[in-house]
Amino acid sequence: MNNLQSTTTLSSGYAMPWLGLGVYKAQEGNEVVSAVKAAIAHGYRSIDTAALYGNEEGVGKAVWESGVPREELFITTKVWNSDQGYDSTLKAFEQSISKLGLDYVDLYLIHWPVKGKYKDTWRALEKLQKDGRVRTIGVSNFHVHHLEDLMQDAEVKPAVNQVELHPLLSQTELRSYCKSQGIQIEAWSPLAAGQLLDNEVLAGIGAKYGKSTAQVIIRWDLQHEIVTIPKSVKEHRIIENADVFDFELTADEMQQIDGLNRNQRTGGDPDNFNF
Repeated sequence: MNNLQSTTTLSSGYAMPWLGLGVYKAQEGNEVVSAVKAAIAHGYRSIDTAALYGNEEGVGKAVWESGVPREELFITTKVWNSDQGYDSTLKAFEQSISKLGLDYVDLYLIHWPVKGKYKDTWRALEKLQKDGRVRTIGVSNFHVHHLEDLMQDAEVKPAVNQVELHPLLSQTELRSYCKSQGIQIEAWSPLAAGQLLDNEVLAGIGAKYGKSTAQVIIRWDLQHEIVTIPKSVKEHRIIENADVFDFELTADEMQQIDGLNRNQRTGGDPDNFNF
């Protein structure tokens, strides 16, 4: 992976960029349209949204106004918890794709493992993939036991598991399991909601390379073969987050960052989430 267009090949056979733009909490309208257009203009090809975020329309508008051919972009969205179940997921997908204004979605994820519903939701995703409406299907916020349970009855194995992952929550067991199953791990909240920006270890490593702590974390993700989607609506930050392909962390530096793990979440635990 030597530039922003570098990709990993998913189990579905499709290529997914290692680095993308997350748009959680980006406001619908000008804010999200401007952020996505800026990202695409500066070389990003992967955009991650969700029904919950309320900005699918703006993402779609930015995609069409970007001037970049649709087939060169990788668009992810997710089905929200209250829409889970077979028929309701199919209906929710129609709403999402209508808001996005797209013919297909590159990656469709189950947002959280809603107990008693995620298997029916998965069957709906399998149908959408068979019908060509979605190229790749996956999950988000699934622990190992959720994945094992899902795959007992699944026809298609999830290609991606998007989870909270950063140096304070390195998810080593889950990463190892997903790797053994051919499931690509993707990090949301890779910067730990700003909690690591003043970290001395990261700042020290960054100073050596003339990089910010955020850039060091993103580089750590990439060298661990973790797809990552840092969120920003500021153009200069979007550019900075992608400026991570001109340096490489040493094995010792990677170990130092690994050592920051505290199993500390900034978001909910999938086993104790208020669905």
